[in-house]
Amino acid sequence: MALSSLATSPADQTAPQGRGPGPIAAPRPQDGGFISAPARLMATAQRLGQQDAYLTRGPKVWEATSWHDYGAQVANAARALLSLGVQHGQSVAILGFNRPEWAVMAFGAMSIGAVPAGIYWTSSTKDIEHVLNHSGASVLLVDDDERLAKARACQDRVPGLQHVVMMRRNTPAPTGVLPWEAFMARGQDHALEAQRVARLQALRPEDIGSLIYTSGTTGPSKAVVLNHGNLAWTADMLGRTAGADQQDHMLSYLPFAHIAEQLGCLHNQACNGFTVYYARSMEELGDHLKEVRPTIFFGVPRVWEKMQAAIEDKLRQATGPKAALARWALGIGRQWHAEVLDGRQPSAWLTLRKRLATRLVHDKVKAALGFDRARLLISGAAPIAPDKLRFFTGLDLVVRELYGQSEACGPSTLSLEGQTRLGSVGKALPGTEIRIDEDGEVLIRGPHIFQGYGGQPEATREALDNGWLRSGDLGHIDADGYLFITGRKKDLIITSGGKNVSPGNIEAALMDTPLIEHAVACGDGRHYLTALLTLDPQALAAFAQAKALPEPLHALYDHPEVRKALQAAVDQVNEQQARVAHIRKFAVLRQSFTIEGGELTATMKVKRKVVIDRNQAVISGLYAQADSAG
Repeated sequence: MALSSLATSPADQTAPQGRGPGPIAAPRPQDGGFISAPARLMATAQRLGQQDAYLTRGPKVWEATSWHDYGAQVANAARALLSLGVQHGQSVAILGFNRPEWAVMAFGAMSIGAVPAGIYWTSSTKDIEHVLNHSGASVLLVDDDERLAKARACQDRVPGLQHVVMMRRNTPAPTGVLPWEAFMARGQDHALEAQRVARLQALRPEDIGSLIYTSGTTGPSKAVVLNHGNLAWTADMLGRTAGADQQDHMLSYLPFAHIAEQLGCLHNQACNGFTVYYARSMEELGDHLKEVRPTIFFGVPRVWEKMQAAIEDKLRQATGPKAALARWALGIGRQWHAEVLDGRQPSAWLTLRKRLATRLVHDKVKAALGFDRARLLISGAAPIAPDKLRFFTGLDLVVRELYGQSEACGPSTLSLEGQTRLGSVGKALPGTEIRIDEDGEVLIRGPHIFQGYGGQPEATREALDNGWLRSGDLGHIDADGYLFITGRKKDLIITSGGKNVSPGNIEAALMDTPLIEHAVACGDGRHYLTALLTLDPQALAAFAQAKALPEPLHALYDHPEVRKALQAAVDQVNEQQARVAHIRKFAVLRQSFTIEGGELTATMKVKRKVVIDRNQAVISGLYAQADSAG
């Protein structure tokens, strides 16, 4: 893809005379006060100096890097990229788990007008090849041997790739790969400093700032083109709305290739100066939370669901007075927050009991989870059932929903204190307009709306309508301005009777029942709905223990007690739906959905098309008896 065709500023400019070298140069506002994200980072590095910018988990403790050193690293990486001949508008691809090198390379690239293109760390060789060729990346940064092997497997088919750089490691880098230390050493040439400063100061709002490749729930990933104006405006707006500053701490663990993490822990940090802790792995998230004690935490629904399951498992194991106290505190928490979220003032008696519950139970649970300092807990990237949010209010934790997408540079709504309604994704953020089209589609307009899909003008025309983004989501706005998302337009099931059914809420309700981990509703072109279900292993084990079922877990999928419980769950969900949306039959799949297996996106959303295509025989079986009966 020719990125230069989407950029309007010159490929380079002559450096101003008289500017000396140095790791950090103060930003100079352009275009009526516009300051790009990399320029903001440099300003923040100057302002905060020796305060902690980020920390990584060492063998024993978290090891800190100051803002001054962070800024110096970014400037150094920018000069190193210049030494490799990276031009304005060229892409720099990054493949790996979240690490400081990811951020340094991304901001280094942006500093010289190049464009970071993140690749999900779970990507296959085919996916990596697609992003490298589509973006036209001349440089690739990789984090480990496994992902390097995938990249090398397609390197012969990626003619534009000139350099492969490897993140910091304890062993020598493989032949033909530029080690991080050697890459950064190239940036010590301060003869390139004037060129770096000139490139940084020449950045305009309309220049491309980042390529976000969609997670591919409906087909091959598309490149969402976000310009520097989109990124800077959104980071500034979100930071002011959430009140983020240098006193805050965040834990970075979701993929930087996704807009939520990139906006939250890269651009928002550069703008507002909070400290980022880099998780060592997804598996250590629970331990990291207790060590970091973040003030702001963003989790996809699956993270909150697993957290809830673990807490409920401990509650089931509790006995005697402790169990009774925990149940009482949960009830008080839910009751108190229900009053507050409905805009009512809790009674003095309820408030007194809430204080007692907080002292005896809530504070201890928060400390055990690592949320004792949390002031803002957010769920986003996929729908979450209101009952799950209600569960956390019982622990005195209000998880607030955010709604957005890559095409809107991340968030378009956010639920805040005093503006949270469970089941709603909140109100439009300042500067954002939201309306509902005649067919129920959510339309969004504002300075954060993307420039289009790189190299795909037809898809761009379908997504942008006179400045409005067609989100592809269905929803409604209530009288108080709260937005409710009810499903995906493309996911609509059209029955043989011509009825339109949105499966999103049905699936979310099914997944909110104890045994079901994932649910996919089916029925396009059929006369009733069915569902494919996967079971939660932890919940299944607890169920087997409670029912004294002796069989090993793998033998329980067809057990009459399990089927009976699942049918009861389906019946309960059906009671909440119109008759046309009732699930008449279901099948239990033996394998869980995984990112590696291709059924889940990197942010753990179900790829409905993949699941349905892979299980056509199972789905046909659910309809076979009725179809044969005529």
